[in-house]
Amino acid sequence: MAHIDKTDLFNETAEQLNSLGFTVENIDQNRPWGGFFVIEENQAQNFANEFFEGLDIKDLKISGKLSPKILIVAPNKRLSWQYHHRRAEIWRVIRGEVGVATSQNDEQHEIKILKEGDYIRLAQGERHRLIGLNEYGVVAEIWQHTDSASPSDEDDIVRIQDDFGR
Repeated sequence: MAHIDKTDLFNETAEQLNSLGFTVENIDQNRPWGGFFVIEENQAQNFANEFFEGLDIKDLKISGKLSPKILIVAPNKRLSWQYHHRRAEIWRVIRGEVGVATSQNDEQHEIKILKEGDYIRLAQGERHRLIGLNEYGVVAEIWQHTDSASPSDEDDIVRIQDDFGR
């Protein structure tokens, strides 16, 4: 992937999502690691059809909604080493390459490289970190909420280590 400016990548991604008929509920370009697009929940099946070929949301839903998102991770930036009490996640690389570290405990292991088209399932409680490599990476994400009475949200992030002091 040729070098691209962050603003241009966000604009391209917004245009792509719009051309695919998705309604973006929220855009955050100000995360220290990049940013994200939140897609309307009622478009979760279309999102799964587009970015997670062949996965039926009936098979993906553990409890309630799926909270579809597009994550944009900047070169050489790392999201926090974290886990969640109320969700599992599925990530699929839709542009570029990213690094992913996972573990069943707080010790971070080697980084796996995921290329465009690769996907990974993260279990509830599994430690994980998304890592930007040499260029921007774009990842489609689905949350699998595990508690219908208390769906996961941004407060359901347990940070073990964070480069940005959060």
